[in-house]
Amino acid sequence: MSDNLVLEHLRYIRAGLDALREDVRDFKHRLTTLEIQVTNLASTESSHYAGLAIRMDRTDDRLDRIERRLEIVPAV
Repeated sequence: MSDNLVLEHLRYIRAGLDALREDVRDFKHRLTTLEIQVTNLASTESSHYAGLAIRMDRTDDRLDRIERRLEIVPAV
């Protein structure tokens, strides 16, 4: 009789562990998805920053040419 009680408790514990394993699997999957999204976001942000830096450099060059043509700043 006590063997049945122990077996019932063990089955209950095993069922709880199985549910916990499934939850951990789900959390791992969701965390991996979040990591990928954050990496993509950081990559996109870096790309935008680089694009803006290039545009600013071009704008500086254009302003320098305009200033030289208008003789606002002595030619270098």
